[in-house]
Amino acid sequence: MIIDHLEEPLPGSSLRPTPAGSAYTDPAIFAAEQADIFEQLWNCVLRADSISTAGDWKKVTVGREELIIVRTRRAGIRAFYNVCQHRGMRVCTGDEGRARKLQCGYHAWTYALEGELVAAPNLTAMPDVDRREYGLKPVHLREWLGYVWVCLAAQPPDFDTEVLGEVRTRFGEVESIDNYGIEHLLLGETKTYDVAANWKLIIENFMECYHCATIHPELTEVIPEFADGLASQRKNGEVHGSSFGEDIQGFTVDGSAGVAALPAIAPDQDRKYYAITVKPQVFINTVPDHVIVHRMFPVSQSRTIVVCDWLFLPEVIHQSLPIEKSVELFHRVNQQDFEACELTQPSMSSAAYAGGGALVPSEHHIEEFHTWWRERLRGESRVAA
Repeated sequence: MIIDHLEEPLPGSSLRPTPAGSAYTDPAIFAAEQADIFEQLWNCVLRADSISTAGDWKKVTVGREELIIVRTRRAGIRAFYNVCQHRGMRVCTGDEGRARKLQCGYHAWTYALEGELVAAPNLTAMPDVDRREYGLKPVHLREWLGYVWVCLAAQPPDFDTEVLGEVRTRFGEVESIDNYGIEHLLLGETKTYDVAANWKLIIENFMECYHCATIHPELTEVIPEFADGLASQRKNGEVHGSSFGEDIQGFTVDGSAGVAALPAIAPDQDRKYYAITVKPQVFINTVPDHVIVHRMFPVSQSRTIVVCDWLFLPEVIHQSLPIEKSVELFHRVNQQDFEACELTQPSMSSAAYAGGGALVPSEHHIEEFHTWWRERLRGESRVAA
């Protein structure tokens, strides 16, 4: 499996190479990514308040695995493989629901919300069956920022170091992500996008703003420096706060005032937009009055589901304050970005792109993502470069 090509700068000192086109189209590479990235690292899968009552459950897919996320009566939120331990049928066949117990529809093996086997036909005649051993297989789970994060690895990376610590470090002390109180915000809007493009194209797009002047007229009106190709994400993990235009009142589609500002943001965070990528599949965008969170779920080498949430203060949601203009701005940005990614995906198979493309100076920081990607596949799959 080839995941590398040129390691040296391309002709012309301003350019750096990208991965080969096959990195975005090869099913074998995508399978390795599922196994060695998405199934080994922490994935943000859903909002904790979307399963607010004991018995509420939702089905999610991480890598190649289908999971049940359920709010239990005794143990908070738990995650399990959606696999009956009798003969392997899917236990939950819908997308979401509410139940007192989880029951397989094949032979009626029944599980408590906490996962242990509690009933099955003739189970009393099999006293040697260990009900915990034959319970649903659990998945590692953490809650942070009001979201549920899961990891399929037998020994997951330390969450406090790999996720929480990295994000806080990259935001810095003054511009701390904690100032936004994301865990206390409520969902104002959510939109799901079915994008016909490889997940790496979406990350690369999100990390740079060289394209902003071309396809984001509303965004560059609100944040003029984006028209110059400056990105909120910089080399060596630096997060750059991008300032609103002088006459701009808020992060809205027409630059008008937004809603109630988040109370704990620092002075340096006022009238600024920050963005960060939390590898492998989360984007966090912060502005003074709301936060936007993207979650990616790769389906194939050429298809990715992206779920985008807009989060506001509880009083904004409870009082039904107008959030439409705030939502519309990034919804348009999403549509513009995803269309660009979809128009790029077919060219990844072209002979003209077999050797890959180029990164200009304002995109050089994307090399860090490419390096991380190569190292994950080399280290876990031991694929040849």
